[in-house]
Amino acid sequence: MEDIDVEVPKYFICPISLQIMRDPVTAITGITYDRESIEQWLLKGKSTNCPVTQQPLPTVSDLTPNHTLRRLIQAWCNENASLGVDRIPTPKPSIDKFHFLKLIKQLQHPDSKMKALKELDLLAAKNERNRKYMVEAGVPKAMLSFIVNCFKEDCVSGLEEALSVLFLIRIPSAEAKLLPKQNDQIIKSLIWVLGCEFNTQVMVKSHAVSALKSIIETASSVVLERLEPKFFEMIVGVLKQCTTRITQQGINSALHVLLDACPWGRNRLMMVESGAVSALIELELGSPEKRTTELILGILFHLCSCADGRAEFLRHKGGIAVVTKRIMRVSPAADDRAVLILSLISKFSATSWVVHEMLEVGTVTKLCMLLQLDCATYLKEKTMEILRSHSDDWLKFPCIDKTVLTRYIK
Repeated sequence: MEDIDVEVPKYFICPISLQIMRDPVTAITGITYDRESIEQWLLKGKSTNCPVTQQPLPTVSDLTPNHTLRRLIQAWCNENASLGVDRIPTPKPSIDKFHFLKLIKQLQHPDSKMKALKELDLLAAKNERNRKYMVEAGVPKAMLSFIVNCFKEDCVSGLEEALSVLFLIRIPSAEAKLLPKQNDQIIKSLIWVLGCEFNTQVMVKSHAVSALKSIIETASSVVLERLEPKFFEMIVGVLKQCTTRITQQGINSALHVLLDACPWGRNRLMMVESGAVSALIELELGSPEKRTTELILGILFHLCSCADGRAEFLRHKGGIAVVTKRIMRVSPAADDRAVLILSLISKFSATSWVVHEMLEVGTVTKLCMLLQLDCATYLKEKTMEILRSHSDDWLKFPCIDKTVLTRYIK
């Protein structure tokens, strides 16, 4: 059709893509679209209305194949093939929810489970419509049950595919909340996965942490209160791995897991004992992306609320320096956490070395600069509290700008 101008009948053209329809389907509004175009329109959230009539379109399942129009289009394409028009093959029957229910049943049989897993993985990667039907059919729960069974049997076969499926379709929060009795086993199973070896190590570990994040963020306080030391050892181990062994998304998921577990004092102590403080500082020294920094500072704030956490923070020579450096360089959220960390250190752990270190690495100067910005009132109060608490010591040093410091401590 590039060299010869062929007039295409208007009713062969999809109103969305403006291309010849390959798989025409008719919506309840009576308008016909190419299946791929209208499904993408609805599933990608552009709108839930018919693009032509603007009437509501409930679900993708309300699309009816227009076989008559498809045959007309195919016949026209065949007739004009000599003019450069591509022939359009008959589309394969669309996959529905019942197909996925069938695949879930096949997971129960040793002879068919690997084939079913591989097909689920391929279909999940194919399009959003498949992923929608997979969620409706209960595939997330089936994948989690499969992973738990692998843990019980100490078998890694099929884990790669199951975790990939979970990553692609995600675990809906509503469904995760329906698994309270299984949460303990699921968490133990995913932690076990982090200790296993795989050929595709980077992706498997990243997918496992992503699944763990989905479970932890909807878990009850009873579950979060019962987390064991090994849980934190494995998560902190993930943070210690460089990006060649886990994806950035995997690192952020691990950080989310720690942050969700922070409100419980018992968990904070186990994180500190697992080496979380040092791992977080080392990760931040690598100048990660904005969201990673916000998560790291959020966790460090919680860990510095206990004496052991502050001791570990100060034991690392880069702790105060890196937190100071992030002020006014990342985001208001990062400024908030950084100032609160420094406030805890200043209030509860301010030895002469700490006071001198805060001057040496520019903390005092940075805090004075922060006060000149339009930040939250409580943050300015915290900042001035830090400056006032040690101003007598800092004013003794010749390198300090006494005019600037005294302006904010009056």
